[in-house]
Amino acid sequence: MSGKAKPQRPAPPAGIVVVDKPTGLTSHDVVARCRRFFGTRKVGHAGTLDPDATGVLVVGIERATKLLGHLALTNKSYDATIRLGAATSSDDAEGEIISGASAANIDEADLGAGIAALTGEIMQRPSAVSAIKIAGKRAHERVREGESVEIPARPVTVHRFDILDSTANGEYLDVDVRVDCSSGTYIRALARDLGEALEVGGHLTALRRTRVGNFDLSVARTLDELEGTPTLSVPLHDAVLASFPHRDISAAEAAGLAHGKWLETVGNSGTVAAVDPDGTPIALLVESGRRAASVFLVDPQ
Repeated sequence: MSGKAKPQRPAPPAGIVVVDKPTGLTSHDVVARCRRFFGTRKVGHAGTLDPDATGVLVVGIERATKLLGHLALTNKSYDATIRLGAATSSDDAEGEIISGASAANIDEADLGAGIAALTGEIMQRPSAVSAIKIAGKRAHERVREGESVEIPARPVTVHRFDILDSTANGEYLDVDVRVDCSSGTYIRALARDLGEALEVGGHLTALRRTRVGNFDLSVARTLDELEGTPTLSVPLHDAVLASFPHRDISAAEAAGLAHGKWLETVGNSGTVAAVDPDGTPIALLVESGRRAASVFLVDPQ
């Protein structure tokens, strides 16, 4: 006699969860926990955070996993602590100290000049222990296998690099900073380069991401909160409406988009949200030639 089939848990609503990631967990660990909390395998994240970093990790639930790639998540903000007086093998506190000199005599003018030189459009050499792939293998994996890795410098933009506080700590100087930057900027590389410019060495001792794109800590939830009450930070429709310019469309055009048709172009650039007369987002559109075609259907039939 066969047992009764276990009733399936209904799929959770689609949307964005902004997680305040704790230290010690990888971004994949956070995704695994969200899968358990929300009862779905359809969970993904944008913008990896290192295990020792805390703060904003943008997670997509259900159909929102496919929205992540369309969101403008290129600008990010961080609060960090830089220790001047020692350089490490990983550019953070996890690595071994490889060089250093006393930072006790660094004055405010020298510190300000060093930070100013690292603000704006700069060429930055990513840390050797980054997740960047070199010939198909991540740089940090090559470093762990004993290889010497040198990643070429690449352009990044540091929009803001402000000193919040500084504290003398023996031969070290601990500097609390706030950074607004483009995607692909390594804060620990800023710490390394600041230390090199001041000729004392530097590394990162704390990192907290406070914003990714339009999502910040004001809507973030801790994993403990999500375990108790697995709720979205931003439902899918709200995320689409808040993240893209709008193009108003008719009910007939909305029905056509839902069935794979395209619309006439109206001169929009970039990705726009097609919104029906009821204010409901139907699709994301991108214009090419004479067509405004859907690149993401919000609620596919």
